[in-house]
Amino acid sequence: MVICSGHQTDSGGFCPLSRFLRFPLITLLASTALFAEEGMWMPQQIPELASKLKGLGFKGDPKAFADLTGQPMGAVVSLGGCTASFVSPEGLIVTNHHCVTGGLQFNSTPARNLLRDGYLAKTRAEELTNGPGSRVFVTTSVIDVTASITGNLDAKLSDRERYDTIDRRVKERIAACEKSGQRCNVASFFDGLKYFEIAQMEIKDVRLVYAPAEGIGVFGGETDNWRWPRHTGDWSFLRAYVAPDGKPAPFSKDNVPYHPKHWLRVSPQGIKPGDLVFVTGYPGRTQRHQTYAEVKETAEWRMPRAIRMAEEQLAILEGLTKQDKALALKVAGRVQGLNNGLTNQRGMLEGLVKGGSLAKKEAQEKQLKAWIDSDTARQKKYGDVLPALRALQTESEKTRERNAALMTLGTASTYLSSAESLYRLSIERTKSDIEREAGYQQRDWPRLRDAQERIQRTIDPTVDRALLSWALASVAKLPSDQRIEPVDHAVGLRAGMSEADASTAINAYLDKLYAGTKLADRAFRTGLMEKSTADLVSTSDPFIQLAAALEPMQKANRETAKNRAGAYSRLAPRYMEAMLAKAGGLVAPDANSTLRVTYGTVKGVDAKDGLYYKPQTTLEGIVQKNTGTGDFDAPKNQLDAIQALHAGKKSPYIEAALGDVPVNFLSTVDTTGGNSGSPTLNAKGELVGLLFDGTYESVASNFLFDPVTTRSIHVDSRYMLWNMTEVDGATNLVDEMMGRMNTTVRPATAGGVGGK
Repeated sequence: MVICSGHQTDSGGFCPLSRFLRFPLITLLASTALFAEEGMWMPQQIPELASKLKGLGFKGDPKAFADLTGQPMGAVVSLGGCTASFVSPEGLIVTNHHCVTGGLQFNSTPARNLLRDGYLAKTRAEELTNGPGSRVFVTTSVIDVTASITGNLDAKLSDRERYDTIDRRVKERIAACEKSGQRCNVASFFDGLKYFEIAQMEIKDVRLVYAPAEGIGVFGGETDNWRWPRHTGDWSFLRAYVAPDGKPAPFSKDNVPYHPKHWLRVSPQGIKPGDLVFVTGYPGRTQRHQTYAEVKETAEWRMPRAIRMAEEQLAILEGLTKQDKALALKVAGRVQGLNNGLTNQRGMLEGLVKGGSLAKKEAQEKQLKAWIDSDTARQKKYGDVLPALRALQTESEKTRERNAALMTLGTASTYLSSAESLYRLSIERTKSDIEREAGYQQRDWPRLRDAQERIQRTIDPTVDRALLSWALASVAKLPSDQRIEPVDHAVGLRAGMSEADASTAINAYLDKLYAGTKLADRAFRTGLMEKSTADLVSTSDPFIQLAAALEPMQKANRETAKNRAGAYSRLAPRYMEAMLAKAGGLVAPDANSTLRVTYGTVKGVDAKDGLYYKPQTTLEGIVQKNTGTGDFDAPKNQLDAIQALHAGKKSPYIEAALGDVPVNFLSTVDTTGGNSGSPTLNAKGELVGLLFDGTYESVASNFLFDPVTTRSIHVDSRYMLWNMTEVDGATNLVDEMMGRMNTTVRPATAGGVGGK
């Protein structure tokens, strides 16, 4: 039994909701009555929404969502960036196709392009390792540890001392938690108002089982990305393996499939418009509780810069790979990520500016200030918070161009990011583990090694040089008061230098840089992980030397950030307390990559004047869109199967109301990045689809939720099952999910929310 702040938790290891997120005179559900589907709720909040769910037709027990070790929550897992779920007692996992791009790329060669052709393991022996660093995380408990992290902090502590104290307490909690062999994290909710310790089982042997061909899994490509109508078969399957004793272990031929206690039943009946659906998963980040100043900087500087940078990088990569298939395969993941982020950022910026979200955010903050100023007690308690937060924001903006350019150097160049990681590790290894920076503690070393291993399939000097040259050109243009002096010194740059002279200096420097490095060699690179700083420097590798030259500035930036974080930790919780008190109701915290539940209904939307989005698409749309080239190149065997179906072939996956097999559907659930692969459940707890995208019109909901236009896009379970049966011949997996395996299956614990 888990103990929480001196009180007994419920069966899921959660602190009872009544002891947090509550304020005097709050009326339960006041806010949810206004915003019906808003909220990426913590599982333990769902029982508080019982009356709302009942009104939507839910007949199950909402308390089931608060039990992480029960059904259905025990079946939902994180892949560390995407969500997935167990769908058989043999450790079979379903997620999005775009969530296994790395595994497909890792196992591909120009002669065997799995990204293009897909992959199906007909037997367990044919299942492929998903690559170094692949993990499955099963959340087992969430505990309120606020008192342990921020309790009894001396008000006289400096900002830096406050940061260091909180940082140390977090590390101590994590270390104590991980003694049980789990992977643990302490996450901040409501900007430090609350802290929760999250324990997860970390499965380290993850194998690729099945992914449809590109013409199914990525049908529509960037043309349809973030758009509706969609016809994308965005699913893939993995399998989790453990040691024979059932404990997590690295890849080994002796490992056996993991037997989860719970898995989801995949529904062959699917959904229909108006149905209630739940999405459970690990949404990444939202910014709905940010101040107006923070959102304003995002709209006016961060997003325009991110859009420009993505466009420029994509242009470089397109030029390099147009006639080089091997190179195109190496950069496929980077290109997909850049394209996805580019469309997302454009949509968010449009929603913030043209859609009026930024103006609404400003109005909300003015209302908060007026609410604070209208009461003497509130003014005394919260009156200084907004001005102080604005001052911190203003201070951070003074060197943002320089700091962003410095960060871009590492993100552009795999060689440099590898060198920086190795150099930092050599410094941190000399410290006691509790004193090491988060991300470089002993618990992180296997991940750091996996990262160095994994880049071997993507590292390329031609691509790297082109992108680093582009990043250095941006550094050359920095104003005189924001120069990156180590780069200026190494490359021979200076403020006001002509573009031609800067280009000449950069090219000469890069000639020496790439001619002298050995970092592309995996054995050399991984062999540096246990070297001392002196030994690293003695290699005379030019990228290591560049990383060493940049480290003092990087360290100074980290120190500044820590001081600012310490100040922020005084102010942000009070800001959130004021926001929550004014809201007067149950409020969901911003997404922070922890397990959440959201609910809504299958529903279309009036997207814009004169345009209505129907809630479902069908196979017919694939035929209509298919051109045989580019983003719309469906495989011939799929087109043949569609033709046979439309000619009268029977199928249990046809929806009578549509007269066809459903492909994708819209719902009003509230989701964001990280929810990719999240199981979409019906009221019975059955998997009826996978969440994989949102609509362009609603992506700005990351900053301000729009209850009218927000929609999420799901792939229908019937489309997945139809393809697996009629197109790809993955009947072995269908039989496994439906309990028709030839092996002995343990008593089923699939399906149901709080009972049958």
